[in-house]
Amino acid sequence: MPPTHFDSILKKRSVFTMIILILSAAVVCSVILAVSIGQVSIPFMESYRILVYQLTGIPIGDIGELASGSQVDIIWHIRLPRVLLAMIAGSGLALCGTVMQASVQNPLADPYILGISSGASLGATFSIMIGFGAAGIIGGMGIAFWAFIGALGAAALVLVLASIGGKTSSVKLVLAGTVINALCSAFSNFIVYFAKDAEGIRSVTFWTMGSLASAKWDKLPLIAIVMLIAVLFLLFQSRIMNTMLMGDETAVTLGVNLHFYRRLYMIISSMITGVIVATCGIIGFVGLIVPHLVRSVVGSDHKRLLPVAVLASAIFLIWTDVLARTVIPNGELPIGIVTALFGAPMFMYMLMKKSYGFGGK
Repeated sequence: MPPTHFDSILKKRSVFTMIILILSAAVVCSVILAVSIGQVSIPFMESYRILVYQLTGIPIGDIGELASGSQVDIIWHIRLPRVLLAMIAGSGLALCGTVMQASVQNPLADPYILGISSGASLGATFSIMIGFGAAGIIGGMGIAFWAFIGALGAAALVLVLASIGGKTSSVKLVLAGTVINALCSAFSNFIVYFAKDAEGIRSVTFWTMGSLASAKWDKLPLIAIVMLIAVLFLLFQSRIMNTMLMGDETAVTLGVNLHFYRRLYMIISSMITGVIVATCGIIGFVGLIVPHLVRSVVGSDHKRLLPVAVLASAIFLIWTDVLARTVIPNGELPIGIVTALFGAPMFMYMLMKKSYGFGGK
């Protein structure tokens, strides 16, 4: 008996469910393995025992070894916050890239190409080189606060420029992002050139390359809450994003207000990117490359694409960070260098081997 359309749908759903389960298990295993790897190597089972006890209070083995000691300090206070930050940041960058590519109907779009990262870099450069402060809680935030403000300011300028003269379109958004990117980069270079502060220049350079070295438990709640809310909201927006891929005329015919949704998705993506850049610095290519690779496997339906991209990018950035902090003995590479080394060749390979669009596999 030939397979029916219903059978085909069930098969696709079962394959998608299997992919989600495999990737979820891979995330958990990656977290345990990543906290075991470093300048001080810790056995996998020892890391597992410590994490289970610290997270649930359930002892596996000697309770004294699970509650205190150098291995507990290394895993719980140093490595786990960093690994969790990598997982959250990777998921956020892929989520932003996927949403922006649908919003502007351009597979090359991501928060960095649209100028948001340059805005964050300008804010960080301003704080480091000028030393501008603010009173109270805002002053205590320092570089992170001004990077966040820069990202939001750049996103707002992109939206304003793209909406001048009529409704926002995908072409106008990309062109506006290019203008803001160039403008923010020029101002950043201007500040660095006239500041003539060697220590500040090194700080700015490190910031623009990205790093997870500053990860601490108190930095995780904000970025985790923002990511959770964004993921839950955008997962229910898959129909709108699928409609966007059909083109402006088709979307308008189907009753989708593209002007409203483009602005909404741009604001959400800029908020996520701003929080990530404020915490980790600039990490490029993740939001561009991972959605491409995932789309070639699961297709362009955002109901499947978004959750798979989020999980795959979490795994990618966890292991990228492991490589960044272990490749140099007694030192580490900025994670932005590692993602660029992986991302640029992969992107060039994709461009040379096939004509890539939103059609997926």
